[in-house]
Amino acid sequence: MPLLAIAALAAGTFAFRLAGPLLHERVRVPDEAQRLLAVAATVLLTALVVAAAFTRGYGFAGWARPAGVAVAALLVLRKAPFPVVVVAAAGTTALLRLAGVE
Repeated sequence: MPLLAIAALAAGTFAFRLAGPLLHERVRVPDEAQRLLAVAATVLLTALVVAAAFTRGYGFAGWARPAGVAVAALLVLRKAPFPVVVVAAAGTTALLRLAGVE
């Protein structure tokens, strides 16, 4: 990537980050728009998790990875500590793959 493109992306990112504090008092985002943005962020994150859990390349990833994600989701709902969630999800996936479940 050319150095000019990297500099332009860095400047644009900095400008967006600076615009928030500078325009905080001038711009009023309606409450409905704030609620929709929060919902949109949740939907986008969920879609990324589902896509990563179920696909590898252009095909199905097998059942071991979605099982690990399901274990992680269950532990998150039960408010388990983050390291426990990660180790349990990875362990579930590894054990299923060791057992021959792709």
